[in-house]
Amino acid sequence: MRLDELDYALPPELIAQEPAPERTAARLLVVGRQPEALAHETVAALPRLLRAGDLLVLNDARVVPARVRGRRPSGGRLELLLLEEHGDGDWEALVRGTPRVGERVHLPGATGTWTAALGEGRWRLALAVAGPVSAWLEQVGEVPLPPYIRRPGGPTAADRERYQTTFARVPGAVAAPTAGLHFTPALLAEAADAGIGHVTLTLHVGPGTFLPVRGGDLDTHRMAPERYELPAPTAARIEAARGAGGRVVAVGTTTVRALESAAGDGPLRAGSGEAGLFIRPGHRFRVVGALLTNFHLPGTPLLALVAAFAGRSVMAAAYAEAVRQRYRFYSYGDAMLIT
Repeated sequence: MRLDELDYALPPELIAQEPAPERTAARLLVVGRQPEALAHETVAALPRLLRAGDLLVLNDARVVPARVRGRRPSGGRLELLLLEEHGDGDWEALVRGTPRVGERVHLPGATGTWTAALGEGRWRLALAVAGPVSAWLEQVGEVPLPPYIRRPGGPTAADRERYQTTFARVPGAVAAPTAGLHFTPALLAEAADAGIGHVTLTLHVGPGTFLPVRGGDLDTHRMAPERYELPAPTAARIEAARGAGGRVVAVGTTTVRALESAAGDGPLRAGSGEAGLFIRPGHRFRVVGALLTNFHLPGTPLLALVAAFAGRSVMAAAYAEAVRQRYRFYSYGDAMLIT
């Protein structure tokens, strides 16, 4: 596959700036095996679009308000996205600004010192906070909305609620598993009544998920590994559903990468791991039988994954139809169900 096959024209006004009025009211493009096999529904119709015996797999990672604004000693502004703690107070951060090694950074209610530059805007930060960092972030941090969602005054209280799935449980993600944003407890209950169960796993979404393919070369692109946890009961339910002829319906590309990484070249393995798998056309899917996903940015590994699952011609036809029908794109946008 060539990188230019992951491109498409999108009118800027189709980039969703707000979520749908209700989670299940988002539009749903249903995609079958042939390019012409497209249907227009809403997420609310999902229980009748799936089959009894199918199993929904959801990513229950919880988004942390990990974006913090700070200042250099000179007064210059910095914007930090805290990614991961590597030890007591030793953090990796994605920084917008120009810090220097050994320089202090002034943060609301905390201080820090830059200890190393890691490249591509990533830095190591020695962070000093009174009390748990999680509690501090809940007080001073912002929801890490993607840059194409524009909020002149910063994220709102509504973003705190809507840029989080209703089943979020395990803190650690710096971006939402956006396909899961469409689900409500009522929708999952309706699906259960139709014989469609659901289970959860955890993959902590990081910024590497959304980065474009570097250097224009799919062969040399490497995904940034992301931590996942596949509970033993979830793995057992998946194997039981497959054994009974049901489909594993992955909700989101993060779920796909966790499941396919946990399967590797053999049976599905429960437990912890790192998903560093770059899924593109040619990948043999070992677990996932259907996919619910949002619409993704051009030139990204997420779009390569969709092309691998749907087929390139089917994916191209679906995206062209979504643009023609004025679907809403990206994190707060509409969704597609690839069967």
